[in-house]
Amino acid sequence: MRYFLELSYNGTSYHGWQRQPNAISVQEVIEDSLSTLLRSSTTITGAGRTDAGVHARYMAAHFDHDKIIDTTQLVYKLNAILPPDIAISDIGLVDKETHARFDAISRSYEYIISLQKNPFRIHNAYYLKKNLDIDAMNQAAKLLLNYTNFKCFSKSKTDVKTYNCTITKAIWEHKNGMLIFKITANRFLRNMVRAIVGTLIEIGEEKMAPDDLVMIISSENREKAGYSVPAHGLYLTEIEYPNTIYLT
Repeated sequence: MRYFLELSYNGTSYHGWQRQPNAISVQEVIEDSLSTLLRSSTTITGAGRTDAGVHARYMAAHFDHDKIIDTTQLVYKLNAILPPDIAISDIGLVDKETHARFDAISRSYEYIISLQKNPFRIHNAYYLKKNLDIDAMNQAAKLLLNYTNFKCFSKSKTDVKTYNCTITKAIWEHKNGMLIFKITANRFLRNMVRAIVGTLIEIGEEKMAPDDLVMIISSENREKAGYSVPAHGLYLTEIEYPNTIYLT
């Protein structure tokens, strides 16, 4: 039987989502806890990967188990033994063909910039003491929706088969002393959001014009784009699935 797991985490203490041999990951911590409670080796498949230091207000994963599980009790027990920076919100039974990664329709991220020095945001927002032209940044962000090949924003050494992504939302919002970039797409490349944000910041600093983004995208060259902003300001916020994903 296949179960769907919904969770959130603060990524500060983890070397990303994916299990790796020499560093602690979110996946590893959850798998070890599940294996203990279910009394059998349990692996989970996430909806995607987040890099070291990146947070998730919402992440999904699936795992298989050969017995009927009291999911309400499992949520309670998992939260009791998991560290404080990982929280399970729901577990549900799904069809055995349901896949946390491949069935996802879209994913959404937010990048948070603190425009004021705030000691309580040092691990969850990028402090940037600069005057930015937010209108120019939004003008450039809107251009992203006209393109699909985002090789210029991808990490150089990656094994993806395609650099094509369909972006359906990209906008900056200014509130409460923070600048928040919101972006939604069917898929994302490694480091893509952080590279986009860094490029848009340079446009906001008037180092580039909004229309320069067209040249950068057309170049398919990572060196033409702006810098990659720090990971700790990035949040995975939503993953959209078909409404019928859970079995009733």
